[in-house]
Amino acid sequence: MIKNCDQVNTSEINASILSEIEEQLVEIPAGNIELRDDRTKQKWTVEIQPFLISKFPITQEVYFAVTNEDPSTIKGNKLPVETITWKEAVTFCNRLSVNAGLNPCYQIPDEDENITFHNTANGFRLPTEAEWEYACKAGTSGIRYGELNAIAWYKENSGNTTHNVGQKEPNTWGLYDMLGNVWEWCSDIYDETVYGSYRLFRGGGWCDEERSVMATTRRRSHPLKFKIDDLGFRIARNNDKKREPES
Repeated sequence: MIKNCDQVNTSEINASILSEIEEQLVEIPAGNIELRDDRTKQKWTVEIQPFLISKFPITQEVYFAVTNEDPSTIKGNKLPVETITWKEAVTFCNRLSVNAGLNPCYQIPDEDENITFHNTANGFRLPTEAEWEYACKAGTSGIRYGELNAIAWYKENSGNTTHNVGQKEPNTWGLYDMLGNVWEWCSDIYDETVYGSYRLFRGGGWCDEERSVMATTRRRSHPLKFKIDDLGFRIARNNDKKREPES
C-alpha cells in the first residue's frame, strides 16, 4: 500500500509503484477511429496499433511517489493529479520510464517548448488523441460509452470538486473516468500552423456542462504554461508484443 504523500520516500517505493502501474495497464486491441474537428469541420481516420493504457488517471499519490511533487489544487491521495502542464505530465512519463528500465518517449529541453516525441520508444507516454478516443469509446459509436451520471463526474453531480478515481462505471474495456473528473492531456500537437505548440486534451472535467463531456470533444492549450484544477492525465505504452512491424 502506498503511503500518504507527506510520508513517502521515493527511493523506497519504486518497486511498489511500478508493480501497481503495471497491474493497472489495460490491453487495447488494434482498430480504426474516425476523428473530427468542429472548428475546421474536417474528419479523418486513424489506424490504431495495439497499445496499453492505464485504467485510471494518474493519482496524486502515484505522481508524488515518482516526482516528489504535490501540485494539485484539490488535495487527496486517490484523487486525480491536476494543475499539471503538458510538460510536467511528459516529464513524469520519462521519470517513470527510467525507473522501470525503459526508453523514455520524450526528449525534453530545459526551457524550450519544442519537445520531441519518440513514438517507437518502449517507455511510458501520454496516449495520442486517436488512441484516447478509441480507448474511450471502447467499441461504441456514440458520443459517450454510457449514461452520463453513471460514468462521469461533471458539473451537475460533482459538488464542484474532483473525486477519487474509479468510483463511476467503467467502459466495456475496463477504463474508468475517461469522461469527467479531469480532462486528460494527450501527446499530440493540435494545429501547428495556427496554434504553434499547443497540445490537445480530452474528456471533460468536474466543472463542465454536459455538452462538453463527450468522447469527441477536443480542447487545446500551451504545453508549458497552461495548468488548471480540472486537467490531469493518464499514461500509455506501446504493446510491442502485439504491434505489427512498420513497413
